[in-house]
Amino acid sequence: MRLHCASVSGADPVAERPGFAALLSYCETNGVGVVLVENASRFARDLAVQLTGPALLRARGIELVPVDAPTYFTDPSPTAEMVRQILGAVCQFEKAGLVAKLRHGRDAKRAATGRCEGRRPVPEAVVAEARRLARKSPKTGQRRSLRRIAAELAALGHLAPSGQPYHASSIRHILAI
Repeated sequence: MRLHCASVSGADPVAERPGFAALLSYCETNGVGVVLVENASRFARDLAVQLTGPALLRARGIELVPVDAPTYFTDPSPTAEMVRQILGAVCQFEKAGLVAKLRHGRDAKRAATGRCEGRRPVPEAVVAEARRLARKSPKTGQRRSLRRIAAELAALGHLAPSGQPYHASSIRHILAI
């Protein structure tokens, strides 16, 4: 079984990760005794989580094995314990540096352009014009199709950020704004 959950932080306690809870449930239900991870830093980038997570699994009878270093979590020697702590601290430090670097980049982009994430907002003029075009015709009592609205917006010079006419599905989203 391979589980992957987006937007789960390596700093989150393993017991609070939805995907990990599902994995534990699967392991306990199906008698799975070993969980493979790519490496220890992919399991957790927070020192406390990297030290307590494997203990939680061991308490449930499940062995955690990093593929790149199979004895990483199981070697009981004082040297191995020290290496786990040092490498866990290095992972936590690298994560903190990366988070700071990304925050700085987002702040700089936001200062330069006024925004940095997500889709560009649709200009109010486009929304207003799309709504006008979506109204029933007083002559026929019928509405224009989404494709027809997109074509008429393009004829008026209202184009998507790509420079192309809006797609019908985009018009549906615009009308829902």
